[in-house]
Amino acid sequence: MLEELKVKNVALIHEAELSFQEGLNIITGETGAGKSILIDSIMLALGRRADKMLIRQGAEHAYVELVFLVREQKIIEGLLQLGVSLEDERVTLTRRVEKERSICRINGEVVSARILQQAAQLLIDIHGQQENITLLKEKKHLEILDLYCGKTLADVKEKLADAYSEYTEACRKLEEESVSDSQKQREMDLASFELGEINEAQLSVGEDEELEDEFRKLSNADLLAQYVTQAQQCLDHFEDRSALTLIGEALKSLRAAGKIDTELDALCEDLLDAEDKVRQSARWLGHYLDQQTVDEGRLYEVGQRLDLYNRLKQKYGNTVEEILAYGRMKQEYLDKLADMEQYLAGLKEKAEKAKERLDVLCEKADAIRRKKAPLLEKELTKALLELGFSHAAFQVEIRQEESFLGKDGSNRVSFLISLNAGESMRPLTDVASGGELSRIMLALKSILASADETPTLIFDEVDAGISGQTAWKVAEKMAVIGKHHQLLCITHLPQIAAMADAHFRIEKNEDKEKTVTKIDRLDEEGMTMELARLLGSDTVTDSALENARELKEKANVEKAG
Repeated sequence: MLEELKVKNVALIHEAELSFQEGLNIITGETGAGKSILIDSIMLALGRRADKMLIRQGAEHAYVELVFLVREQKIIEGLLQLGVSLEDERVTLTRRVEKERSICRINGEVVSARILQQAAQLLIDIHGQQENITLLKEKKHLEILDLYCGKTLADVKEKLADAYSEYTEACRKLEEESVSDSQKQREMDLASFELGEINEAQLSVGEDEELEDEFRKLSNADLLAQYVTQAQQCLDHFEDRSALTLIGEALKSLRAAGKIDTELDALCEDLLDAEDKVRQSARWLGHYLDQQTVDEGRLYEVGQRLDLYNRLKQKYGNTVEEILAYGRMKQEYLDKLADMEQYLAGLKEKAEKAKERLDVLCEKADAIRRKKAPLLEKELTKALLELGFSHAAFQVEIRQEESFLGKDGSNRVSFLISLNAGESMRPLTDVASGGELSRIMLALKSILASADETPTLIFDEVDAGISGQTAWKVAEKMAVIGKHHQLLCITHLPQIAAMADAHFRIEKNEDKEKTVTKIDRLDEEGMTMELARLLGSDTVTDSALENARELKEKANVEKAG
């Protein structure tokens, strides 16, 4: 339910804050007072494309905030799927429109306009001239009939969606794998060549790294020998100044010093260890040099092997592991192609079984729709007669064809209607005018009120082209819907306004040489005064007020009934 609406600097509205309640919330006002601006403000907060022209003249930005109380579990789950969590059972949608940008927020967090729109669709439904046009789309007719069919059909449709997904996936795989013989042979030849090339190489994980190390040593043998020789000479064979010679001289001096200061004996022990390690290192380097020979044949072999690894890496993967994985994949593919007939037969059988299950569910959905359609026809015809269509007749046309097959089944639904005596039934899209569509939508909403899960509905221009007794019937339908939903309705008709559970009046005033729109919630006396104005009284006389009180009392009786 929409609890609060805050509007700031939107067109003629400087600042307004409204608190709505359950049931029917009526908004009235003189023509041009700004009622449409209020709807524009709500639409803005629901994610409609921002127009900087909505910013009040002289202001830097426009701001709209909607606060919803949410207790319906299905809506809570839908919001959670969008990443929206509730705060004390409430969710707040805001929109700030600046001259160069627009900022959307949910519970204070910045979101995209798309997320804002998706959240709004769960919380509120607006019925104006544009929204009523959806009745002209056949897809909407199927949605309406299915909503009327209720949970029985909803359970079947859930299974239908799964079955359709399973069937289309099986068909997709079957189409992908159904290749011609020549294409199949080409693919087998290529896979065989690639797999043969990988297997023939006899690759081993880590061998490429070992080969690179060996190739580096072989190709730099002369330079390596030069560096090792220099190191050996520094340790043992560099004339009389080698490391061993210098350590020996240091030891000789320290032993002499140790006779004077025994604390130096420990250092003599350390130098003896160092002398032994240097001698061992020099000996190891000499042995290393004796083993070094330039093996041109081995260098060639290693180079060729490395080239093979690098060539395969360029073709099949960046690492040996990736190359081997590619080879396994090609082997599996060859195995599948070799047994393609059996594999295709399995896919075909799976697709056929999925189609059989889908057909059964389509028949169930069709049967439920055909059973419920006459009841919808009867109820809607009655509602249309009550709404002033004196010769209305309504028919639901259901066709079942394979070409319509989808996640909702294989039905195509069209609404046919006749609004005048002697006229044949014709598609709704060819008959109804804008005002008639509003009343037809209202009739549908009154019938579907208990099944429609959207908590808040807004009706704009629902009273277009009606008056008198028809207006009273429209008001009764609004009251029926108000038992199941929160309604916001903009109206010019006293019959509809009299049904209000909460009544707001919009006025346009001059404020410091500027025109501003003011919105007030009316108390009982204010509601009576406004009804008197709507009844056409230029001057609010005692008789006009009495007529207004009678109208309000009649509305209360109707609502109670």
